Amino acid sequence: MLRLDKVSKIYRVGAFGGRALLAVNKVSFEVHKGQVVSLIGESGSGKSTIGKMILRLLNASEGKIFYNGEDIAGFEGEALKNYYRQVQGVFQDPFSSYNPIFKADRIFKVVHEEFFPQVSDAEWGERVEKALSSVGLNPAHVLNKYPHQLSGGQLQRFLIARALLLNISFLVADEIISMLDASTRIDVLNLLADLKAYGLSILFITHDLSLAYYISERAVILYKGNIVEQGAVEKIFNTPLHPYTRMLMESVPRLDRKWEKEITLVERDVENLRRGCPYYHRCPVAEKRCAVDQPPLVEVDEDHWVACVHYESGADLV
Repeated sequence: MLRLDKVSKIYRVGAFGGRALLAVNKVSFEVHKGQVVSLIGESGSGKSTIGKMILRLLNASEGKIFYNGEDIAGFEGEALKNYYRQVQGVFQDPFSSYNPIFKADRIFKVVHEEFFPQVSDAEWGERVEKALSSVGLNPAHVLNKYPHQLSGGQLQRFLIARALLLNISFLVADEIISMLDASTRIDVLNLLADLKAYGLSILFITHDLSLAYYISERAVILYKGNIVEQGAVEKIFNTPLHPYTRMLMESVPRLDRKWEKEITLVERDVENLRRGCPYYHRCPVAEKRCAVDQPPLVEVDEDHWVACVHYESGADLV
């Protein structure tokens, strides 16, 4: 359904754009119909940049993004509008998606006018109430309210209801539950699981490993814009191979054992991170060649890929 092929994003930064910042580096992965893929990484790893490129909010500097076999960079006019009928995004801060001077349900009016002008007001009202009910909201309680009169969880559900009204096929969910309380998080996750059962594909962007394990079938581990490991969730979580993935797993507090110490990171200087391994400066098992050779993704097991020089010959990581 959606495929990224060696996609990169380079920002021009500094005075007069004199420096280049490599935010995403030759990223490739796929999301199939009815599948949830988690994009996992710490802040600054390029997760949101990838989501914005998929949504055409940013243009890719290199590489291509395909949706149902078509390059989305070529979509214009009606073709682009049709793309947005099928692909939508929900972001971390729901309040930023609303204009505080308008009632929250204005987002449904915009969808009506822009995408379904032929539908009568009465029929559209019925569709809105059905969409709200399907995401666990009582239309009588939430319609005609201003954003500040609704909770963050209710506003996120509004945005998901908007996507349902468009009858989308693909959702970019960018940290959509990080601002919600624990009980509401589970409700939204279960809602996404229900939508997946009806064939919705989801790119679930998160830094929370437990949430990724709960909701997705596949995971992509991102570090400084580079994929360091990807594959089936069970394999990545049960047998993490890349040192960065292992560090992430070890950094998660557990109830069954005391968290005795934090992971010690090794700091090294690297002249050109694109030339060598992006994790070289923190890796506890790095070698000299890691500063020069950027390892490719290697399939070490069925649907389990890792980018580490220790696996190029099939040897186990020490």
